[in-house]
Amino acid sequence: MSKILIRPIELADEIQVASLIREVMPEFGASGPGFAMIDPEVSHMAQAYAKPRHAYFVVEREGKILGGGGIAPLIGGDKCTCELRKMYFKKELRGLGFGQKMMDQCLVKAREFGYKQCYLETLKLMADARKLYLKNGFGILEGPMGTTGHFGCDHWYLKNL
Repeated sequence: MSKILIRPIELADEIQVASLIREVMPEFGASGPGFAMIDPEVSHMAQAYAKPRHAYFVVEREGKILGGGGIAPLIGGDKCTCELRKMYFKKELRGLGFGQKMMDQCLVKAREFGYKQCYLETLKLMADARKLYLKNGFGILEGPMGTTGHFGCDHWYLKNL
């Protein structure tokens, strides 16, 4: 297998990342209003995550983007809370440990930025992802935090950093 890299997003990755997000989310019933795939930033991820206290990483093999994930301030939250955002992987990459590697990368960056908590939203159908969150010390919340606009999500988690 060719070498697979996790690296910061670049402007040249934007089309592939948007395509990845729009391909993966419907697999889990996450299409339409209330889900991250319609966020304006999806088409301009490198630009959106170039802001202070934002970071987005891609998983790349031979120029092909196979996954991604990032952190940014929680919209409508306090300055100490970030959100783990848009962490998705193509089928061919799932189950190979890249979810853990991506989470590690994002949480290291969150700590570097001075965040004290990391929040995330997901779906019941993303069972493997939910197992990963619990394994990494995220606690289950009864409802959403902030004002992300992702009313289609039905599971929420928070981790102290």
